[in-house]
Amino acid sequence: MSGMIIHQILSTATGLRELFFPRRCVVCGRVLEAEERDLCGSCIEELPLTYQWLIPQNAAFERLARRFDVEAAASLFFFGSESDYRHILYGIKYGSRTALARRLGRTLGSYLAQIRDFRKCEAVVPVPLHRLKKWKRGYNQAEEIARGIAASLGIPVESRLLARSRYTRTQTRMSVDDKAKNVQGAFRLDDKRCEELKAQGVTHVLLVDDVLTTGSTLASSAAPLQAADFRVSTATLAFVG
Repeated sequence: MSGMIIHQILSTATGLRELFFPRRCVVCGRVLEAEERDLCGSCIEELPLTYQWLIPQNAAFERLARRFDVEAAASLFFFGSESDYRHILYGIKYGSRTALARRLGRTLGSYLAQIRDFRKCEAVVPVPLHRLKKWKRGYNQAEEIARGIAASLGIPVESRLLARSRYTRTQTRMSVDDKAKNVQGAFRLDDKRCEELKAQGVTHVLLVDDVLTTGSTLASSAAPLQAADFRVSTATLAFVG
Protein backbone atom coordinates (compact mmCIF):
# COMPACT_ATOMS: atom_id res chain seq x y z
CA MET A 1 0.00 0.00 0.00
CA SER A 2 1.50 3.33 -1.04
CA GLY A 3 2.18 6.17 1.37
CA MET A 4 -0.37 8.35 -0.44
CA ILE A 5 -3.16 5.82 0.13
CA ILE A 6 -2.23 5.41 3.80
CA HIS A 7 -2.27 9.19 4.20
CA GLN A 8 -5.73 9.41 2.61
CA ILE A 9 -7.08 6.67 4.87
CA LEU A 10 -5.70 8.38 8.00
CA SER A 11 -7.06 11.76 6.90
CA THR A 12 -10.50 10.29 6.29
CA ALA A 13 -10.49 8.55 9.66
CA THR A 14 -9.47 11.78 11.38
CA GLY A 15 -12.20 13.70 9.58
CA LEU A 16 -14.87 11.19 10.61
CA ARG A 17 -13.68 11.18 14.20
CA GLU A 18 -13.83 14.96 14.45
CA LEU A 19 -17.24 15.00 12.75
CA PHE A 20 -18.80 12.73 15.37
CA PHE A 21 -16.45 13.50 18.29
CA PRO A 22 -15.22 17.07 17.77
CA ARG A 23 -12.25 18.27 19.79
CA ARG A 24 -13.26 20.96 22.26
CA CYS A 25 -11.45 23.63 24.23
CA VAL A 26 -10.64 22.44 27.75
CA VAL A 27 -11.65 25.81 29.19
CA CYS A 28 -14.73 27.06 27.31
CA GLY A 29 -15.87 23.93 25.47
CA ARG A 30 -15.85 25.55 22.02
CA VAL A 31 -15.10 23.25 19.06
CA LEU A 32 -11.45 23.69 18.16
CA GLU A 33 -10.10 24.74 14.80
CA ALA A 34 -7.84 22.31 12.94
CA GLU A 35 -4.67 24.07 14.06
CA GLU A 36 -5.73 24.42 17.71
CA ARG A 37 -4.77 21.95 20.44
CA ASP A 38 -6.61 21.64 23.77
CA LEU A 39 -7.18 25.40 24.13
CA CYS A 40 -8.86 27.77 21.71
CA GLY A 41 -7.12 30.99 20.68
CA SER A 42 -9.41 33.17 22.80
CA CYS A 43 -8.78 31.20 25.98
CA ILE A 44 -5.03 31.26 25.38
CA GLU A 45 -5.13 35.05 24.95
CA GLU A 46 -7.18 35.46 28.14
CA LEU A 47 -5.12 33.05 30.28
CA PRO A 48 -4.85 34.85 33.66
CA LEU A 49 -1.06 35.11 33.78
CA THR A 50 0.57 35.94 37.12
CA TYR A 51 3.72 37.60 35.69
CA GLN A 52 5.44 36.49 38.90
CA TRP A 53 8.68 35.79 37.02
CA LEU A 54 9.06 39.56 36.60
CA ILE A 55 8.76 40.20 40.37
CA PRO A 56 11.45 38.60 42.59
CA GLN A 57 9.52 39.12 45.84
CA ASN A 58 6.21 37.89 44.42
CA ALA A 59 3.30 36.19 46.18
CA ALA A 60 4.55 32.67 45.37
CA PHE A 61 8.02 33.47 46.70
CA GLU A 62 6.66 35.01 49.90
CA ARG A 63 4.34 32.07 50.55
CA LEU A 64 7.16 29.56 50.18
CA ALA A 65 9.79 31.67 51.96
CA ARG A 66 7.75 31.27 55.15
CA ARG A 67 8.34 27.50 54.90
CA PHE A 68 11.86 27.07 53.50
CA ASP A 69 14.80 28.92 51.98
CA VAL A 70 13.59 29.22 48.40
CA GLU A 71 15.82 30.94 45.83
CA ALA A 72 13.13 32.02 43.33
CA ALA A 73 9.51 31.06 42.64
CA ALA A 74 6.90 31.64 39.94
CA SER A 75 3.60 30.25 38.67
CA LEU A 76 2.17 30.66 35.17
CA PHE A 77 -1.49 31.50 35.83
CA PHE A 78 -3.95 32.13 38.64
CA PHE A 79 -6.21 29.26 39.72
CA GLY A 80 -9.70 29.80 41.10
CA SER A 81 -12.29 27.19 42.04
CA GLU A 82 -14.98 29.17 40.20
CA SER A 83 -12.89 29.97 37.12
CA ASP A 84 -13.27 27.97 33.92
CA TYR A 85 -9.47 27.83 33.82
CA ARG A 86 -9.62 25.28 36.61
CA HIS A 87 -10.42 22.74 33.89
CA ILE A 88 -6.82 23.00 32.69
CA LEU A 89 -5.55 21.59 35.98
CA TYR A 90 -8.26 18.94 36.16
CA GLY A 91 -7.54 17.84 32.58
CA ILE A 92 -3.81 17.64 33.20
CA LYS A 93 -4.14 15.86 36.53
CA TYR A 94 -6.97 13.43 35.81
CA GLY A 95 -7.71 13.62 32.09
CA SER A 96 -4.45 12.35 30.59
CA ARG A 97 -3.78 15.68 28.85
CA THR A 98 -0.02 15.19 29.01
CA ALA A 99 0.61 17.07 25.76
CA LEU A 100 -1.15 20.13 27.22
CA ALA A 101 0.99 19.84 30.37
CA ARG A 102 4.16 19.84 28.29
CA ARG A 103 3.00 22.76 26.11
CA LEU A 104 2.12 24.93 29.09
CA GLY A 105 5.38 23.87 30.70
CA ARG A 106 7.25 25.12 27.63
CA THR A 107 5.33 28.40 27.83
CA LEU A 108 6.26 28.88 31.48
CA GLY A 109 9.84 27.85 30.74
CA SER A 110 10.09 30.46 27.98
CA TYR A 111 9.21 33.16 30.51
CA LEU A 112 11.58 31.79 33.15
CA ALA A 113 14.41 31.64 30.61
CA GLN A 114 14.31 35.44 30.41
CA ILE A 115 15.04 35.79 34.13
CA ARG A 116 18.59 35.49 35.51
CA ASP A 117 17.53 33.80 38.78
CA PHE A 118 15.89 30.93 36.88
CA ARG A 119 18.69 30.63 34.32
CA LYS A 120 20.94 29.65 37.24
CA CYS A 121 19.01 26.39 37.64
CA GLU A 122 20.93 23.36 36.37
CA ALA A 123 18.26 20.64 36.49
CA VAL A 124 14.48 20.37 36.74
CA VAL A 125 13.09 18.07 39.46
CA PRO A 126 9.37 17.17 39.32
CA VAL A 127 7.53 16.57 42.59
CA PRO A 128 7.11 12.77 42.47
CA LEU A 129 3.95 10.72 42.80
CA HIS A 130 3.89 7.55 44.87
CA ARG A 131 4.50 4.61 42.54
CA LEU A 132 1.01 3.23 43.21
CA LYS A 133 -0.68 6.52 42.36
CA LYS A 134 1.48 6.90 39.24
CA TRP A 135 0.57 3.35 38.19
CA LYS A 136 -3.15 4.10 38.58
CA ARG A 137 -2.93 7.41 36.71
CA GLY A 138 -0.39 6.25 34.14
CA TYR A 139 1.78 9.36 34.41
CA ASN A 140 2.97 12.09 36.78
CA GLN A 141 1.54 15.45 35.75
CA ALA A 142 4.40 17.33 37.45
CA GLU A 143 6.90 15.36 35.38
CA GLU A 144 5.10 16.26 32.15
CA ILE A 145 5.12 19.94 33.09
CA ALA A 146 8.79 19.64 34.05
CA ARG A 147 9.65 18.23 30.62
CA GLY A 148 8.18 21.29 28.95
CA ILE A 149 9.97 23.70 31.27
CA ALA A 150 13.27 21.87 30.85
CA ALA A 151 12.96 22.01 27.06
CA SER A 152 12.67 25.80 27.18
CA LEU A 153 15.47 26.23 29.70
CA GLY A 154 17.76 23.77 27.93
CA ILE A 155 18.51 21.76 31.07
CA PRO A 156 17.75 18.12 31.97
CA VAL A 157 14.81 16.65 33.88
CA GLU A 158 15.92 14.63 36.92
CA SER A 159 13.00 12.31 37.70
CA ARG A 160 15.15 9.85 39.66
CA LEU A 161 16.60 12.29 42.17
CA LEU A 162 13.51 12.64 44.36
CA ALA A 163 11.05 9.89 45.34
CA ARG A 164 7.90 9.71 47.42
CA SER A 165 8.64 7.39 50.31
CA ARG A 166 5.05 6.86 51.43
CA TYR A 167 1.52 7.10 50.05
CA THR A 168 -0.29 10.33 50.91
CA ARG A 169 -3.96 11.20 50.72
CA THR A 170 -5.40 13.64 48.17
CA GLN A 171 -5.21 17.10 49.74
CA THR A 172 -8.01 18.93 47.91
CA ARG A 173 -10.33 19.30 50.91
CA MET A 174 -7.73 19.36 53.69
CA SER A 175 -7.02 22.25 56.04
CA VAL A 176 -3.64 23.99 55.92
CA ASP A 177 -2.41 22.10 59.00
CA ASP A 178 -3.65 18.76 57.70
CA LYS A 179 -1.91 19.32 54.38
CA ALA A 180 1.38 19.98 56.13
CA LYS A 181 1.05 16.83 58.26
CA ASN A 182 -0.01 14.75 55.25
CA VAL A 183 3.23 15.36 53.32
CA GLN A 184 5.67 15.78 56.19
CA GLY A 185 8.60 13.43 55.64
CA ALA A 186 6.96 11.99 52.51
CA PHE A 187 9.97 12.47 50.22
CA ARG A 188 13.50 11.10 50.07
CA LEU A 189 16.52 11.40 47.80
CA ASP A 190 18.00 8.68 45.64
CA ASP A 191 21.49 8.70 47.18
CA LYS A 192 23.20 7.27 44.10
CA ARG A 193 21.68 9.82 41.73
CA CYS A 194 22.43 12.59 44.22
CA GLU A 195 26.12 11.64 44.22
CA GLU A 196 26.17 11.52 40.43
CA LEU A 197 24.68 15.01 40.10
CA LYS A 198 27.04 16.40 42.73
CA ALA A 199 29.94 14.95 40.77
CA GLN A 200 28.62 16.74 37.67
CA GLY A 201 28.59 20.04 39.55
CA VAL A 202 24.81 20.41 39.86
CA THR A 203 24.03 22.62 42.86
CA HIS A 204 20.79 24.45 41.96
CA VAL A 205 17.56 22.68 40.98
CA LEU A 206 14.13 23.87 39.86
CA LEU A 207 11.41 21.98 41.75
CA VAL A 208 8.21 21.69 39.69
CA ASP A 209 4.60 20.88 40.61
CA ASP A 210 1.21 21.50 39.00
CA VAL A 211 -0.24 23.97 41.52
CA LEU A 212 0.88 26.04 44.49
CA THR A 213 -1.74 26.28 47.23
CA THR A 214 -0.37 26.34 50.80
CA GLY A 215 3.17 25.38 49.81
CA SER A 216 3.19 22.26 52.01
CA THR A 217 4.05 19.81 49.22
CA LEU A 218 6.82 21.97 47.77
CA ALA A 219 8.29 22.58 51.23
CA SER A 220 8.28 18.88 52.06
CA SER A 221 9.82 18.08 48.67
CA ALA A 222 12.50 20.72 49.11
CA ALA A 223 13.56 19.47 52.56
CA PRO A 224 15.67 16.46 51.44
CA LEU A 225 17.10 18.46 48.53
CA GLN A 226 18.29 21.23 50.83
CA ALA A 227 19.56 18.71 53.36
CA ALA A 228 21.85 17.52 50.54
CA ASP A 229 22.97 21.14 49.97
CA PHE A 230 21.03 21.75 46.76
CA ARG A 231 19.73 25.27 46.24
CA VAL A 232 16.03 25.14 45.34
CA SER A 233 13.85 27.34 43.15
CA THR A 234 10.27 26.41 42.27
CA ALA A 235 7.84 26.66 39.36
CA THR A 236 4.18 25.62 39.07
CA LEU A 237 1.56 26.03 36.38
CA ALA A 238 -1.09 27.43 38.70
CA PHE A 239 -1.17 29.65 41.78
CA VAL A 240 -4.09 29.73 44.21
CA GLY A 241 -4.39 33.32 45.35
